[in-house]
Amino acid sequence: MPAAKPTSKTGKKKQVKFIIDCWQPVEDSVLDVDTFEKFLKDAIKVAGKAGNLGDAVSVSMEKTKVVVSAELPFSKRYLKYLTKKYLKKQQLRDYLHVIATNKSTYEMRYFNINSEENEESSRTR
Repeated sequence: MPAAKPTSKTGKKKQVKFIIDCWQPVEDSVLDVDTFEKFLKDAIKVAGKAGNLGDAVSVSMEKTKVVVSAELPFSKRYLKYLTKKYLKKQQLRDYLHVIATNKSTYEMRYFNINSEENEESSRTR
């Protein structure tokens, strides 16, 4: 019986790619993707230091999307936290929220206030 090959721990680390889609607020000129990308570059902490991305994390922009590529371990939830922090800083938190559309994508959407008002008025009748 052949001996099992030893696995090497110095192999390439797994990369994950997260996307934050901002098409709705960008289309309405409410949000600027350039400033959001800069905020993420400055705010993401690697090894306990903010703005120290190094080779572990890269932030790029594709039209209305911000793409964050990172080595594991990196939390998608952390990106949601930073996105909410950015919206609060820009005073947009009352109008926009962040929704996970699939396993690796978040999307910024407006709160749907009209449908809630319609539901409440139909209940009272």
